[in-house]
Amino acid sequence: MRTFRVGGAVRDALLGLPVNDEDWVVVGATPDDMILSGFLPVGKDFPVFLHPETREEYALARTERKSGRGYHGFTFHTSPDVTLEQDLARRDLTINAIAQAEDGSLIDPFGGQQDLRRKVLRHVTESFREDPVRILRVARFAARFHEFTVAPETLELMRAMVHEGEADHLVPERVWQELARGLMEARPSRMFEVLRDCHALARVLPEVDRLWGVPQRADYHPEIDTGVHNMMVLDMSARLAAPLPVRFACLTHDLGKGTTPKEVLPRHIGHEERSADLLKKLCNRLRVPNECRELADVVAREHGNIHRSQEFGAAAIVRLLERCDAFRKPERFEQILLACECDARGRLGLEEQAYPQRQRLLSALAAARSVDTAVVAAQARDAGLAGDAIGARIHEARTHAVQHAQTSKASAA
Repeated sequence: MRTFRVGGAVRDALLGLPVNDEDWVVVGATPDDMILSGFLPVGKDFPVFLHPETREEYALARTERKSGRGYHGFTFHTSPDVTLEQDLARRDLTINAIAQAEDGSLIDPFGGQQDLRRKVLRHVTESFREDPVRILRVARFAARFHEFTVAPETLELMRAMVHEGEADHLVPERVWQELARGLMEARPSRMFEVLRDCHALARVLPEVDRLWGVPQRADYHPEIDTGVHNMMVLDMSARLAAPLPVRFACLTHDLGKGTTPKEVLPRHIGHEERSADLLKKLCNRLRVPNECRELADVVAREHGNIHRSQEFGAAAIVRLLERCDAFRKPERFEQILLACECDARGRLGLEEQAYPQRQRLLSALAAARSVDTAVVAAQARDAGLAGDAIGARIHEARTHAVQHAQTSKASAA
């Protein structure tokens, strides 16, 4: 019974990066051996155990064989006879197929260290093609290690997998899991660049894929191409350390531009509502968490109005705050504004420009929230009002508060 550290922990240590999670593989043992040693069994599809003290995962060395379509189409084999090299051979990339023995020595049968030095993402064996999730994983690793290139033979293999229909059998939960992780990497646009290069983006996220080649007005978008702009917005969200809901909103804020009739291009009248409709279908298909889908919906519908809010009077600003549900969810409204700032700065030559709309709207929200709505409602009821009429009084009071704050600021200036 021998234990080896494997996978990302070895890779990141060799790159000088922090090691957050450690995975281990055990060679020469049976499930009974592990249980007798105090390990706790947790694996459903194959034997995985938790260390009795560290709670880190220890998996028995295994081989796998394709038995059907998609992520679940595998049968696994574990026994004390399975070697470390056989276990490493089933892994996705050479940089993830390096093991470290207890004495610190490295076992690297597939040249992972060389690929780390050359900054190459390369598949281990032809068995790569048996798992379509690996297409997404390679794209995610490209977003994390954005200075790495995908080996030409690996890219060709990924294209062949897409052509053979493997990408059509991806499980929605796994697509979202990999997408969410890729969005949080240092250069998220690289994930979508790789997915486009292997033709998988059109299968997984056709709403995003169709944005490339769609022109926009050059006076608003010097980069012109909608797909290029979308990736610039996404990378700006990474630069500004935005959380996942904001990054997802950045990815999906302009989906409607992909369905603009050609005869009206480069204008995109009404694209906000079309974006929201496409977003709903995308979120249902991938089972996107509510926190992400709700924020993205508001950004898709209102980002144009937020950009133009510098021109709004107090009443229009309060209506915008109400549509964004900013009074009930002020923290989410801050994230909405961050997504809009990413949109404004995700444009060629405008990356360093200020976004005063953000602070102006936050100040307006603070002024409007200073209104004691309970007092206003009580006064309205005393005057014989009810229902929508009370809401109108509250809206009027908030508008007055915003107007007063704007006037005071202008006087001070």
